Amino acid sequence: MSTGLIIALIVIAAVVVIIAAAMTLRARGPRRGPSLKRRFGPEYDRAVARHDGDATAAERELTERVHRHGDLRERPLEPAQREQYEARWTAAQERFVDSPREAVAEADRLLAELAGARGFPDGGQYEEQLAALSVHHAHHVDGYRRVHRAAHLRADDARDGGTGTEDMREAMVAARALFEELVRPARHDGGGHTGGRREDGRHQSGRHRAGLNGGRKAPAARGGHMPWALHRRQAKES
Repeated sequence: MSTGLIIALIVIAAVVVIIAAAMTLRARGPRRGPSLKRRFGPEYDRAVARHDGDATAAERELTERVHRHGDLRERPLEPAQREQYEARWTAAQERFVDSPREAVAEADRLLAELAGARGFPDGGQYEEQLAALSVHHAHHVDGYRRVHRAAHLRADDARDGGTGTEDMREAMVAARALFEELVRPARHDGGGHTGGRREDGRHQSGRHRAGLNGGRKAPAARGGHMPWALHRRQAKES
C-alpha cells in the first residue's frame, strides 16, 4: 500500500470521527436545555438574562452549579433549632413596621445562618451559598438574592436607586418562601417539631399561633401567610 493511500485513509478516518463527534454533541445539546429549564425554573431565565441572552453560556454556568452542589445532602434541624429560627423570623417581620431596613438586614443574616445549618456553604461565602441554594431551591432562591441586595444597600443609595419600603417589603415576602422551605422538617426527619401547623401544613411558631397584634389573631395579607407587620400600609419608611 502506497504512502499516499495510507495518508488518505487516515484523513478520511479523522474526518469521520470529527463528524460523528459533532453529530453526538448536536444530538445531546437540545436535551440539556429543557432539562435545565425544568430543574431551575425562573433561575434559568435569570441566568440567560445575566448572559445577555446567551443560552449556551447560561446553561454552562447552571451545569457547573449542578456539578459542584448537586450531591449536597441537606441536614435536618433539631426541633429546638426550628423553633428558634421561626421566632427570629417572626421578630424580624414585626420589626419591619418601624424599622424596615433593620428587619431586612436581620432576614438576610437569618437566611444565611439557616442555610449554613442545613448544610449549604457558609454564609460568609454568599455567592457560593446562593449557587448551592439555586440547585436545590431554584424556585425561591431569588428571594434571598433580593433581600441580600436590599440589606447591603446604604440608605442614600437605596433612595437614589428607588429601593424604598415597598421594595423591601416585597423582598421580605419573596424571602419568606425560601425560609419556609429551609425551616420545615426534612422528609426523613420524622416531623418531630412540636409547634402548631397551619392549614396548609407549614409550621408556625408559638408567637404566630398567638397572633402578632396584641394577642389578637393577626389578619393575613394576600396569599394567606404574610403577617400584619408586612402589610404595605403599616410599614414606615426608614
